[in-house]
Amino acid sequence: MSTLKLETLTMPAANLGSDNPLPLFKNIQELHEVSTCATDIPVDMRHNVAYGRVANLLPYTQQDGYDRSLEMRDFRVAVLENELLKATFLLELGGRLWSLIHKPSGKELLYANPVFQPANLALRNAWFSGGVEWNIGTIGHSPFTCSPLFAAHIETPEGMPILRLYEWERIRQTPFQIDAYLPDGSPLLFVHIRISNPHPYTTPMYWWSNIAVPETPDTRVVAPADTAYRFGYRQEGLRRFAIPVIDGVDVTYTTRSSQAFDLFFHIPDDHYHWITALNQEGKGLVQVSTNHLRGRKLFLWGAGKGGTNWQRFLSPMGQTYLEIQAGLARTQLEHLPMPPNTTWSWLEGYGLLEADPALIHAGDWKTAYTQVQRQLAALMPEDQLLQECERSQAWMELPPTKLIQRGAGWGALERLRREKVGQPPFCSAAMLFDDDSLGAPQLAWRAFLEQGAMNDEPFEHVTPGYLVQPEWRDLLEASVQHNQAGWTAWHHLGVMYYHIGDTLKAREAWAKSCDVKVTPWALRGLALLNMDAGLFEHAADLYVQAHQMLVECRQLAVETGHALLRSGQAQRWLELVQHFPATYREDGRIILLQCRAALALKDFDQVQAVLNTGIRIVDLREGEDSLTALWNDFHLHRLSHTEQLPIDDALRRRVARDFPMPETIDYRMASGERTEA
Repeated sequence: MSTLKLETLTMPAANLGSDNPLPLFKNIQELHEVSTCATDIPVDMRHNVAYGRVANLLPYTQQDGYDRSLEMRDFRVAVLENELLKATFLLELGGRLWSLIHKPSGKELLYANPVFQPANLALRNAWFSGGVEWNIGTIGHSPFTCSPLFAAHIETPEGMPILRLYEWERIRQTPFQIDAYLPDGSPLLFVHIRISNPHPYTTPMYWWSNIAVPETPDTRVVAPADTAYRFGYRQEGLRRFAIPVIDGVDVTYTTRSSQAFDLFFHIPDDHYHWITALNQEGKGLVQVSTNHLRGRKLFLWGAGKGGTNWQRFLSPMGQTYLEIQAGLARTQLEHLPMPPNTTWSWLEGYGLLEADPALIHAGDWKTAYTQVQRQLAALMPEDQLLQECERSQAWMELPPTKLIQRGAGWGALERLRREKVGQPPFCSAAMLFDDDSLGAPQLAWRAFLEQGAMNDEPFEHVTPGYLVQPEWRDLLEASVQHNQAGWTAWHHLGVMYYHIGDTLKAREAWAKSCDVKVTPWALRGLALLNMDAGLFEHAADLYVQAHQMLVECRQLAVETGHALLRSGQAQRWLELVQHFPATYREDGRIILLQCRAALALKDFDQVQAVLNTGIRIVDLREGEDSLTALWNDFHLHRLSHTEQLPIDDALRRRVARDFPMPETIDYRMASGERTEA
């Protein structure tokens, strides 16, 4: 019998901390920017690779307040269960499918990380490995990956329970809905996903279901494709290869590759769409879907130093994983144009697949995927999956029987705005965005919507909540024209203008904000504009002024350090650090900037002392080379200074030979990455 229960999962967990209060103007380092496409890449793919890119992650804030101190913590989970499967969802963390157990064998089909340890891999920074993650909106890990979704209990007319997860995605301004259910006796967990574009215009869309499974030397990833597109974390672009052997390596066995890369399988459009990872016994998780979910991908960290360190960084318990993924486009590098007033939906299935290991691992690729197809035809024939998708369409519109958890209040705020101006709802009654979900970040905007003017608060106590929709910008512009606007209204207009690239209006708005009241928020905005204009000394002065008004903001202190170093004021930065709280002086990014300042001043002893002790950057970014660059630059400049040598290729070769990179700081995704800042 199928059941849905709320339970508690207890595991070691780092503290997620609070959001960064500074608006995220600059885009985070994006590793999936494609420099070149090979000539055999299809035209539509080339278009989609260039289409829909976002300049920054506004209106979202960064989640960079986490640490690496693990303590036991209780997590709220929803558990779907039938006679064959037990599925556990982390409600507070993006509704991630955390565990899928095949009950007759007791086999865990997913990689269920035994700890919750965020790291800087997602759009908003914080991300953690394990389970199945639902990614929407734009390229990268979801804005909701470390945030709660709305969760509701739905019941079909036959009495079967459904776990509904849903939210309002703020970059594309679209609602999405995930209905997970387990029919009695079903060998697959079904997940029916629906995305709606409620607007009268086309919007770029992106969806990938990222599935973490255990990695072993004998695990083989299989999909029904003879070619694939490889994207490496180097300047090699996107290229198409015959598979499974690329450059002499069978890439479907992930531990045989030394470097991280993405492999996108080219499955024919008229073929059953699936992907699986099978161990030495021919057993493992299979993911299938209706054909709207066109793409399938393998991601691997690689067996090199960088990949090994990343695996340890994400799970201190030493367990390793690989990812098999499924998405709307052929590759994860693309956005698809979603027409106006359109709804897309598809059905995914997750379960145990068992195949003949001799055929899976015999070496012949076509034999391997043909064997999986035969077993899948017995487990879940394609026509049966299509029938199940049709059957579950009727449930997508059922209203919640019981609301289990509320997400953020931005969907409710958008509902109120639409009601105020007479626009139709952006979703049906299947998704409830009620007033009780409104929290502190939305309350000031609700008051503005009701009163027509934005109230000022003490700048030290502002709760960050940003909006950049054109509709809200129009309302705010009308407000400042008809009311005596305070510093808050002008500051938010500055944020909106900077977001769309109108730097002249942004400068004017932040200057008017300062005319009303000088605040660190507007000063920081003006500092960024001066950085963009190359006025580094003026920008640094503004940053220092903003920092001194908001000394408790660690992120602003880090930005101030970068500005001072960029303007050649290394000594001023070192003097400023002496007045920081002790906790800030122990922060890895502060220490890194101190080393950079000391290096600029040729204080090699200070840098050597730090390198001997080690630097731990809690939010080290995927692909970031700051630690390796510091190591190389230190040795290059020290030798150049003490021996009066030019910094040239000969000296670089000497450093590489005589001062090899310590494994503990090597997080490079690929060999040949830049190691000099």
